[in-house]
Amino acid sequence: MSIVKTKMDNQLLKTAFNQELKLGKIALKKNDFKTSFYHFENAHVLGQKQLISHTISHYWMLVLGIQSKNSKEILGQVVRIIASVLFTCIWVPKGNTGGSNISPIKKMPIRKELKKYF
Repeated sequence: MSIVKTKMDNQLLKTAFNQELKLGKIALKKNDFKTSFYHFENAHVLGQKQLISHTISHYWMLVLGIQSKNSKEILGQVVRIIASVLFTCIWVPKGNTGGSNISPIKKMPIRKELKKYF
């Protein structure tokens, strides 16, 4: 029974991750950088324990940095993409939203709207 529950939980997490990415991309197309970043942060929290999802969330933050011409975000995301590839399977700081405005090693409380997935 716990294997079935774990698979269902993983699928819910994956679905939520994909939904947050989708919302972030929609906002990004409208140049609504604040909303886009918020959704990419949520995607980061949801996907940070999975190598591919974690790296994808940083990729989209990089795209946002490029589109918004934010050099701090661009540099920060390049470093975080490399770190996500190297360290995701070893350790990630729970709840960290993944932006360059936050220390990459800082643990953070999980946002209220995301708690149901953990």
